[in-house]
Amino acid sequence: MKKGLWVFALLLGLVGCGGPSLAPLPYDGVILAFGDSLTQGVGAGKGEDYPAVLAQLSGLRVTNAGRSGEQTPEGRERLPGVLANEQPDLLLLLLGGNDVLRNRPAASIKSNLDAMIDLARGQGIQVVLIAVPEKKLFSSAAPLYRELAEEHEIMLVEELVGDLLRTPSYKSDPIHLNAEGYRTLAMELDKRLRAAGAY
Repeated sequence: MKKGLWVFALLLGLVGCGGPSLAPLPYDGVILAFGDSLTQGVGAGKGEDYPAVLAQLSGLRVTNAGRSGEQTPEGRERLPGVLANEQPDLLLLLLGGNDVLRNRPAASIKSNLDAMIDLARGQGIQVVLIAVPEKKLFSSAAPLYRELAEEHEIMLVEELVGDLLRTPSYKSDPIHLNAEGYRTLAMELDKRLRAAGAY
């Protein structure tokens, strides 16, 4: 393989495995977990949502800004106020599942997420994009997430949510995780954030 092609393949592999590295967060850093019911923790008890578990694992403040049922247009409208209130150092963006379930066009989902990533990065906030699967049996992550990660050169967690949702023991119902599922999500995110240099 020619050197240029090898480097390109390596970069693609890095995006799939987690993407670009992250700048270390300050000791009092704030992580903002923004999304829908999978962030809010529907299907598990209080303190069992993934942001709460991630806070325990990381030792950092992790704010849960999940809102059940939210789609990307609403998230796009809500994000500016949340960023202003929380002033996070890192944004974990897990949104789009409800759009997929309601057959919103992929171009619309991508446009909304693109605007949210631009907003955060324009304020100096690092972004980790967490993909959701397509609306198909045994589906993989919707391609728009990889496209966004490559276009913005941000870290992508591509298959994790889909893998968890395909594992019955991690689910509370067809579209939500249970406490064990959210803990596993948090543990895997913690591992990837550490590997990327966030803390």
